[in-house]
Amino acid sequence: MYADENLVKIKHDVMYEVAKLAFEGKLEEERDHIPMKLIPGPMPQFRCCIYKEREIIRQRIRLAEGKSVAAKDNGNIVQVISSACEDCPISSYVVTDNCQNCAGKACISACKFDAISKGRERSYIDPLKCKECGKCSKVCPYNAIAGLKRPCKNSCPVNAITYDEYGVSQIDSKKCIQCGRCIHSCPFGAIGTKTFIVDVVNALKSGKPVYAMVAPATEGQFGPDITMESWRVAAKKVGFVDLIEVGLGGDMTAASEADEWVEAYKEGKKKTTSCCPGFVNMIRKHYPELEDHISTTVSPMCGVSRMVKAKHPGAITVFIGPCTAKKSEVVDQKIEGNADYALTYSEIRAIMRAKDVKLEPADNTYQGASVHGKLFGNSGGVTAAVLQCMKETDQEIDAKICRANGAAECKKALLLLKAGKLPEDFIEGMACEGGCVGGPSRYEDELPAKKARDQLIGAADRREVHENLKNYDMDSFSMHR
Repeated sequence: MYADENLVKIKHDVMYEVAKLAFEGKLEEERDHIPMKLIPGPMPQFRCCIYKEREIIRQRIRLAEGKSVAAKDNGNIVQVISSACEDCPISSYVVTDNCQNCAGKACISACKFDAISKGRERSYIDPLKCKECGKCSKVCPYNAIAGLKRPCKNSCPVNAITYDEYGVSQIDSKKCIQCGRCIHSCPFGAIGTKTFIVDVVNALKSGKPVYAMVAPATEGQFGPDITMESWRVAAKKVGFVDLIEVGLGGDMTAASEADEWVEAYKEGKKKTTSCCPGFVNMIRKHYPELEDHISTTVSPMCGVSRMVKAKHPGAITVFIGPCTAKKSEVVDQKIEGNADYALTYSEIRAIMRAKDVKLEPADNTYQGASVHGKLFGNSGGVTAAVLQCMKETDQEIDAKICRANGAAECKKALLLLKAGKLPEDFIEGMACEGGCVGGPSRYEDELPAKKARDQLIGAADRREVHENLKNYDMDSFSMHR
């Protein structure tokens, strides 16, 4: 994951300023002052001039408000900040200093689009004519033509990124699965997402009951001392009525999918999981003929939201986690009773910072989920929880399960399913490598987070899934779409 302190600071400062002004009720009148406050000048901090830096801030403000940065909104959650996207090479193929300007000119002969011409010191590739076929690079005897891919395009698992005539990256909303991998790959901070910061602040100020729901992947992200109870205390200080661990939703989903998988197995039908919105988006946008294979069980986020709304009519639910695609689940999938809003860790921390609230160490006393539900955010965690539920209900089956870890493995599994050659009975699909714990908006790198996470989960109650669910009224809401 690409990380630059300057980019992260600017991003967080913008979200903090927007959240602070939204709480104060001054966002409309003070919005235009934020760029000057963050970039006072007269000298630029990162770019060519302060005017460009301020324009980037203006576009980031629009994202923080949940608006599109472009004049015409294509509805995509992930957006390109055009004023920040201009310094990458337009062409994927460039002639390097290795070029000897040889007499053979194999590169010119190989190009079928007249994109290469003889230069004074070396060959030249016209980026407007180049079709990126790569033939010139293959035939060059000096290996002088380098194939370059922009970090954003290289990171996209579904080829949703192209460039316009000015070299600015474009995201095809019909292909984008909202996984967010491109966001942190860009060294210019030119890609971001719309946020629900202002919506959540307004909800907290409305007097309505607002509940926070924190992802299973959260444990360990902020160290072994920051427990679910730490999050619960902080959420209440911010203004949430309460906080619920979405690992509980993992238990709910596992119990429901266990029954669904057993029925499908007996009928000879193959199923895919439905809890990862990036994976679901991949199926619906790139393999629509496989949509009937998606489990009808809702995600853990939706399960907890439905539980809260069944118990507290009129409640507003807010998901918190490392996933950008969860915003897409809220906006695009339109599942009844689902979370009203979804925030990443940086977004909720901007809201907390605006209220002068910090995450502080607390005893590991709040345990809303079983260990199996807590591990739902790991690759293979869904499968483990579902198999555990089958064991608990004496309906174990000899099922083969494909644990697709990351977008590349998801694509491979779906292609096999499409071709009718998938050897396994079920696919657990996680768009992010490692599962949700490897999400694009995670706070900590995977190894230290895993160490802290194992420590926290190791101290958790070892109760079984169905034993845990006895504490909740599961008959008051549905776990199916």
